[in-house]
Amino acid sequence: MLVSKGDPEAVYTEVETIGKGAFGLVCMAVETATREEVAIKKISLLQESGSELCLNEIQVMRGNKHANLVSYVDSYLLDEQLWLVMEYLDGGSLHDVIRETCLAEGEIAAVSRECLQGLDFLHSKQVIHRDVKSHNILLSLDGSVKLADFGLAAELSAEQNKRRSAVGTTYWMAPEIFTRKLYGPKVDIWSFGIVAIEMVEGAPPYWNETSRTVQELISSGGRPKLQKPRQQSAWLRDFLHCCLERDEDRRWSAQELLQHPFVTSAKPTSDLTPLIMAIQQFMGNRRY
Repeated sequence: MLVSKGDPEAVYTEVETIGKGAFGLVCMAVETATREEVAIKKISLLQESGSELCLNEIQVMRGNKHANLVSYVDSYLLDEQLWLVMEYLDGGSLHDVIRETCLAEGEIAAVSRECLQGLDFLHSKQVIHRDVKSHNILLSLDGSVKLADFGLAAELSAEQNKRRSAVGTTYWMAPEIFTRKLYGPKVDIWSFGIVAIEMVEGAPPYWNETSRTVQELISSGGRPKLQKPRQQSAWLRDFLHCCLERDEDRRWSAQELLQHPFVTSAKPTSDLTPLIMAIQQFMGNRRY
């Protein structure tokens, strides 16, 4: 029920591989009839956990369309592979940008506003992303910012309005996940607070520590901090404080954070275009 019939190789022409992971690869392709660019995630069905994640991603993407979420296009079964066809964003990931340059506060605020709009929509639909990190935030050359990779997302219900499973990526995970407490959508807000620190400092807190050490630090009451807080504005420092509140009840929601002065001061997303274009050109030159 989740996949279309037909041969995707007759519909799409593959151009290049743009990513590889534990469960498969992602390529950029062109729809043969329209010449529209798409991204195709190909997951091996021989790896059961990978195909489960991909099916979950398809289900979440099909049911949740928003300007700040990567759009679902189609899905197919081909031999031993599950193909997920989605919108292609030509600006790469936020991780690429962070790795190559420092963002100004206005740019950080613009990225934050767009991501929080996506999270506010997901949370209003009772969906938790559960893997918010710079690698899963994609950019377009027009300045668009979109959340991606919904394989670990959880859909809540009236019967199950909290989760307890320990999933995510260690450096971005909220304390309530490490301590095996029931949790809700605000785990995504903690994760985005870590992304905001990434945008300031180029890496998440405790990046040089082992996963086990990070888990112990956060579980025992640690709260990630900026290395040089006085170099940042009071608004940015307060924004981080609201995201990285250890008590989930006191942590701000995405809707509340969209009203925070740091976020409302954001530049328009079109101001991100020169930055994204410069990084793409730099990475292209380095590749060749």
